[in-house]
Amino acid sequence: MCAYRTMLFAAAASSGLALAFAMSGAGGPVVVEAAAQARGRPPTAAATNVDVELVIAVDVSYSMDPDEQALQREGYITGLTSPEFLDALHQGMHGKIAVTYFEWAGATDQKIVVPWRLIDGPAAAKAFTDEIAAAPYRRAYRTSISGALHFAWPLFEGSGFRGLRRVIDVSGDGVNNQGDLVTIVRDEVLERGITINGLPILLKRPSLATMDIDNLDIYYEDCVIGGPGAFVIPIRERDQFREATRTKLVLEIAGREVAPHVMPAAADKPRISCSIGERMWQQRWGGMDLR
Repeated sequence: MCAYRTMLFAAAASSGLALAFAMSGAGGPVVVEAAAQARGRPPTAAATNVDVELVIAVDVSYSMDPDEQALQREGYITGLTSPEFLDALHQGMHGKIAVTYFEWAGATDQKIVVPWRLIDGPAAAKAFTDEIAAAPYRRAYRTSISGALHFAWPLFEGSGFRGLRRVIDVSGDGVNNQGDLVTIVRDEVLERGITINGLPILLKRPSLATMDIDNLDIYYEDCVIGGPGAFVIPIRERDQFREATRTKLVLEIAGREVAPHVMPAAADKPRISCSIGERMWQQRWGGMDLR
């Protein structure tokens, strides 16, 4: 089996697809469920070549109020149908991408809203966003970015597409407070050649009740994102939703990098603890998993 995997990887590398080629290991129930939900079509003998396979993962935890949820969804709907996005789409080698959209909250709470779809122009983009718009809104308990990542990476294996790049687009307004430590799962995802980008939402003032933090963008930078060209675009004002989401989508399909922040070299401690959400939950509830 090891020789077989080595042969497959060598073949992928020789065709310039080494980064997009990811062999998945054995998975647990979440992995199996994710793969099952992702099969939006019958299996085919050959995968369709696309420029990017994009998984959009959106936060629907209770910290996201209904207005924020509506703005978040509207941002993706308008972004995926914008002239800027469609222009970037046509600049790619294949002129098409594959996209799926799911919602997440707690460690075992993920739901695919739109399974894998091919977007190759305005009509396909409109059909995809119509499916998003038609889905009922929902909210759920807890915030597990690690659970979302656990759910996301197996989706690529059942996509039916072969992308030059694989990207997970995570948006949310809170830190991980349930499930595995986010850095552990992030590193597992990065080992598979997948890039993680972030869209942290910082509209609320920090509150113990909602366990929001003031520097969520730094948390995303240090603890969530990673991979070639990974970036974070924070949203600090409600009127930034459309522009920020559109910009993020364009950058993801165009494969462009955002200029990195310059960090002080003399810093004597980490900017933020990647387990801050778990500690905040424990301090509030004494370690009890109250839902």
